[in-house]
Parts: sequence; C-alpha cells; structure tokens
Amino acid sequence: MTGISTFRKHASDVINWIIDYYKNIKAYPVKSVVKPREIFNQLPAKPPEHGEKFDTLLEDLNKIIIPGMTHWQHPDFFAYFPANTSFPSILGEMITAALGAQCMKWETSPAAAELEEMMMNWLKQMTGLPQAFHGVIQDTASTATLCAILTARESLSDFKINSEGYSGQQFRVYCSEEAHSSVEKAVKIAGIGSRNLIKIKTDAVFALIPEELEKAIKRDVESGLTPLCVVAALGTTGSTAVDPLEQISKITKKFGIWLHIDAAYAGSALILPEYRWMIKGIENADSFVFNPHKWLFINFDCSAYFVQSKEKLVHTFRLVPEYLKTSTDGEVNDYSDWGIQLGRRFRALKLWFVLRSFGIIGLQEKLRTHISLARFFADEITKTGSFKLMAPVNFGLVCFRYVPEGSMGKKELDELNERLLHEINDSGKIYLSHTRLNGEYTLRIQTNQTSVTHENVMEAIKLIEDAASGITANYE
Repeated sequence: MTGISTFRKHASDVINWIIDYYKNIKAYPVKSVVKPREIFNQLPAKPPEHGEKFDTLLEDLNKIIIPGMTHWQHPDFFAYFPANTSFPSILGEMITAALGAQCMKWETSPAAAELEEMMMNWLKQMTGLPQAFHGVIQDTASTATLCAILTARESLSDFKINSEGYSGQQFRVYCSEEAHSSVEKAVKIAGIGSRNLIKIKTDAVFALIPEELEKAIKRDVESGLTPLCVVAALGTTGSTAVDPLEQISKITKKFGIWLHIDAAYAGSALILPEYRWMIKGIENADSFVFNPHKWLFINFDCSAYFVQSKEKLVHTFRLVPEYLKTSTDGEVNDYSDWGIQLGRRFRALKLWFVLRSFGIIGLQEKLRTHISLARFFADEITKTGSFKLMAPVNFGLVCFRYVPEGSMGKKELDELNERLLHEINDSGKIYLSHTRLNGEYTLRIQTNQTSVTHENVMEAIKLIEDAASGITANYE
C-alpha cells in the first residue's frame, strides 16, 4: 500500500468516494442518530497485526464511521455556526496533506510563511481592517483570544510575569454577559482567575452597555484592582449581537486598557461594505480575530488573528532553543513565535485556493444570499403568529421561540420549545441548535452553510411548523 501506483489507485478511490458523498449527502440524516458507545463497540479492541486491504478500510468507513457522523456540509445543517468547506478548500487541504510540511519557521518552508503573510494582507484589504495591523493564522478564535489576554498581561507587566510569575497584582478582564465562553477559559488559563472576569450588562438587543463598562472599570480602579483587557464581541454566539465598538474603544483608550475584538463568526461580513459600520473605532483596538473557517468556505481550522503590535505578540511567545536558531532570525516572520503552538500546519494554502477561486465578488454574493435567506426565514416563520423573534436578525442567524395561543407560563413554554427542538433534530431531516435569551429557551437557525438554498429553507420552515403543530396537539 506504500507504492506510487497503489497510491494512485487508492487516491482515485478516495476522490470518487468524496464525489459520491457530496452527490448523495441529502440521503444522510443531518444529525447522527447513533446511541452512546455504538461506534466504539463496533471497533476491534486491538490493532491489527498485519496491514489490511484499503477496500476493507473504505467498507468500514461507510459501515461504521459514516453512521456516526453529523454532516456539517449537509445543506439542511442549520445548527450552531457553520464549519464550512468548499471544493477549492478541500483541494488545498489535500495538497497540504501531501506536502506534509511542518511550517513552524520561515526556514522550514519559506513559501508557507510568505503566503501566510500575504493572505493576511489580502484579508485586511477585503475587510477594511487598518493596514497597520499584522496578521497570523491561528487554529481557532479561542486560541486567539487567549493569545490576546496573555499579550495584554505581559505588556502591562513589562513582560515580567513570563519570567518571574505573578507578584500579587490582581487583573480584571471585562466582556458582555453574552460573550463567548472562550473568554472565561482564557482568563482561567492565563492565571487571572474566572472571578476576575467581569461580565457587563447588555441592552435590549443583547449588546454590551458602554456606560456599565465604564462604571465597572472605575469601581475596580478605586478598589486598587488593575483593569487589563476588554473583549468586545462583533456577533455574539447566542444572538449575533454587535457590541458598540466606537464607544467601547474610547473607554479603553481613556483608561489604557487592551481592547480585543472577537468577531469569530460575523467578522466575515466585513467583506460587505454595508457591514463596515461594525468596526468604527477599530483604530483603537489592540487585537482582532475572525474565523474564515466559519463563513468564508475554508476548512476548519483557519482563524485570522490581527494585532496592532507584532512586537508585543512576539515578545510574549518567542522562545528559541539552540536547535531552532536560524540565520534568518529577525529578518522574516517565524510564525511559531506568534502564538502558543510551535508546530504549524500550512493553513494559508487552502485560504489562497478559496480566495482565488471565488474572488471577492463571488464571496460577497454567497454571504448576501445567506443573509437574505435568514431574513426570509424570519419573515415566514412569524407570519402565523405562533412563533416570535427573540433577537434582531443581524446576519445569517435567526433566534426564535414557539409561542402557541394559550396561557402557558415561561417554564411550560421552555419545556415545549425544548421538546420541539428534540423532535426536529431526532427526525434527522434538519438540525437546529438553541440558546437562552433573557432566560428563555430559544431556538436558533443559521443559513450560512455553503450549499444552502431557498428550497432548503422552505423545507425547514414547513418541518418546523408541522413539528410544532404535532407537539402542541400531543402536549394538550
């Protein structure tokens, strides 16, 4: 199985498998319906003594693995935020796998480092980010947020905590009540402590209230605590709320606090000129992240992280043992110094493939279609009066709740909506997710999947309405 001729045959088999998978993807239940341990119990407890035929591997892939997969590229996948791909991205990933390069230093693959630098420049131009920003590809926005908080910590301590450890200083980090859980995880990992993460109240549309942020900062300063970082969200996970960046940035500038912007999902919308209002005030930000692997049709993982000061970022993470010293140190971007990981995949290649294959106009058309589908869904689902919107439709996400006629209390409506979600998802026909907004159980549907169509959304509306009617009848 190791020769070129054998590889050619099996590679052809895999390509045909991929083509058939996408041709027949509608035949699969969107969400896997297997029970816990069902896959595990079908796998041999011991590895094989001798190599097996590749045909057997493909057979077991179809028989054991595929039934246990939730199909994120299914056009009826409406849950969470997407982890999109596209055919140009898949081809780029295949070449990346074939090259098998470890792109930790410029010298270990100059093309990987320099393509990454240029792709970050392209993304700055496409999104309207300040040209003074410096970009690097991280694996996820969670990692980028941790990098931001660690860099803020080192910058404020004159880089002494990395060398000497904490010396009693109590830092404070601020975000909205709707911020992603990765902020709290980063605060814990950075040694700041989750009790020092101050969650600021939000307004009627779930955006951080700047006046409340300033009050919290002033209270902490008066108490002898040290404000370290504010994390503003452009598109919260629950409802895609957009924090008022311009007002927040004035506060962070006034108090000299690091400002990190988490735009993991919604940042891709910045390629649309009509969404550039979101980043008014970004010139005062220290770091910014968004995920092309969510809404720019690039395979997970590919997270675009930008900083005002690459010197502070590199000073926080750079550690060069003797075996990693090269003659080009200091002359080029060694991206292993720009984050937590030493080892790095060649992620820029799939980004290059996608941006060149779609072009800016092609990407803009896809995003505008997804946004229009969300608005269509919102209009249609609320026509009967049995469903209500729980948040503004800012991008390609709709938050809604089933509220049939009658005198049900909040708890009963919560239970009804939870049952409705399970009924829908257990059907395998579509896949939705949920959140809580104002404490109420809320259904979420996102229309950002690469190949989603108007027909898919129409089918989803009918299925949701039919399931709601059936569950209400049973409930009564």
